[in-house]
Amino acid sequence: MDTGEPDIASRMAHFERACRDAGAKLTHQRAEIFREVACTGDHPDAETVYQRVRTRIPTVSLDTIYRTLWLLVDLGLIQTLGQGRDRARFDANLDRHHHFVCVKCGATKDFYSTDFDELALPDSLKEIGHAEATQVEVHGVCLDCAKKDGNTAN
Repeated sequence: MDTGEPDIASRMAHFERACRDAGAKLTHQRAEIFREVACTGDHPDAETVYQRVRTRIPTVSLDTIYRTLWLLVDLGLIQTLGQGRDRARFDANLDRHHHFVCVKCGATKDFYSTDFDELALPDSLKEIGHAEATQVEVHGVCLDCAKKDGNTAN
């Protein structure tokens, strides 16, 4: 699901303000890298961002992509999904939402659920630490993969 133009414009304006406020240079490459994450709902990893941005900026390096993505994380403009920095996926949707991850193709899509938003955390969590945010990640087979396998049952 691609993001609508009003959301992209709002995210780009927020990006520009955040860079200015942090004293970070507002470069064309940084703007295009952020735009790539902000305009798509597929939660791309760094390699995917690199391939897509490279079509518009052939001279961009993978190192620049990685450094910029982690700068955007540090500025609070995007968040990571999954664990580790090696294959982290990036998400510019900072609204409260959850993720469906296809176990076959790896597609990751947003979904919204007030029921999940309101889940009570167990008391045992206090023995580990305190939660600052929660997000449900559902694993299953996406409709495209189910169609390819000839299985359309939910």
